[in-house]
Amino acid sequence: MDQPTIDQSLHWHLEWFQAVLDLRIAQYFEHDHPRRDEGFPPPPTLPPSTPLDRLFEEYDMNWEERIVVLLALAPHIRPQLLDIFYIENSTTKRGFTEFGGVQGKQHGGFLPTGETAVFIIAGSQMDQRLLAMRIFRRDHYLFEEQILRMGSERSGEPVLSVPLELSPTCLRAILWDEQYEPDFGPGFPAKRVSTPLEWGDLVLPPYVLQQINEIKAWVLYEMKIREDWVLNKWIKPGYRSLFFGPPGTGKTMTASLLGKAVNRAVYRIDLSMVVSKYIGETEKNLAGIFDQAERRQWILFFDEADALFGKRTQTKSSNDRYANQEVSYLLQRVEDYPGLVILASNFKGNLDEAFIRRFQSIIQFPVPGPDQRLLLWQKIFSGGLRPAHDLDLEAIAEKYEITGGEIINVLRTLAVQMAHAKREEVHLRDILESLRKEYQKSGRVMMGRA
Repeated sequence: MDQPTIDQSLHWHLEWFQAVLDLRIAQYFEHDHPRRDEGFPPPPTLPPSTPLDRLFEEYDMNWEERIVVLLALAPHIRPQLLDIFYIENSTTKRGFTEFGGVQGKQHGGFLPTGETAVFIIAGSQMDQRLLAMRIFRRDHYLFEEQILRMGSERSGEPVLSVPLELSPTCLRAILWDEQYEPDFGPGFPAKRVSTPLEWGDLVLPPYVLQQINEIKAWVLYEMKIREDWVLNKWIKPGYRSLFFGPPGTGKTMTASLLGKAVNRAVYRIDLSMVVSKYIGETEKNLAGIFDQAERRQWILFFDEADALFGKRTQTKSSNDRYANQEVSYLLQRVEDYPGLVILASNFKGNLDEAFIRRFQSIIQFPVPGPDQRLLLWQKIFSGGLRPAHDLDLEAIAEKYEITGGEIINVLRTLAVQMAHAKREEVHLRDILESLRKEYQKSGRVMMGRA
């Protein structure tokens, strides 16, 4: 078989979906109640050359799960397929309750709900309906993996009465073969981070770079170390590293570059969204991230980790006890994660000592010294901006203690000033003014001239 195109694959899968739907409707009105898929045509078997077929193969989806995904997809590309659900009940003079569905605000067609999917899969057979309803549990991978989502339930209303939707990122992946990434939000408090920079742009002391290269070597050669050398009974999978040092010293950039070097996505966990005021929600939010990360081999980056992994409180109340239980759960998930986990903190001393002992490496990111600062200044002037004759970068690097992140902020301020002044040559007065503004942001006072 030739490799089908996206539109061909969608056509064949929706044709199968319509055949199943038509048969279910016919059975329902003929009061024929066969077992679940009795008489249904088998789903198309296509090579995984399109996003939809790759999705079906990656998760080894059964026919029921495929029906649910195609039902959520139908309103976007073949909405008329669901018009059959507008059949009027001659007894009640309204639609059939068992078909589910809602009316959109702008969309004039039928929008499916969980009830619609259960009807297609199981008809009116109670035992089969109960089995089909398991798909809509929030711990089912279709929801944990952010493939599908359902609207918020209203108090007192049936759990399957809310709209069934594909997540926006999954929809884009299916229709246009864009890379699938989960939606950042309360249900998935992590966001992918990347950088356009390269290893040559990273300015750190040699001993720090050596430690970072050891992490990279572990990720690249873990299978050789554990499997080929038969060390897996001694060495657990996974690697945990602590990056500590002041803001702007390159911790996030290094995590992004590691992902780039080993071709793995890096996700930064938003700890403010992970920590929930509701007991147990912290575990639920973080579990969703770890489950996806393990499947996709992500690198997990916990920035400002002391917010959650700091020294545990003395247990003085039930809230303290629950907080410590949640932290213990998170520590265990981090320790058991078979991939690379990086925790970043401004101060090593803020973290729980018992947890620190579980790290494979602890790397300090120091404020750059004069030599590193000079290299950073030289790098930012390697583009369109040029230092004037009165600008001594070596003297600037020697006198002003500043991090790499702060130098980037100075560059941004300089670029705006130069663009407004319609010139590309940077004088000493320009860089001193930008430095003064950067010092003021952190409450420091800049003395004298270079």
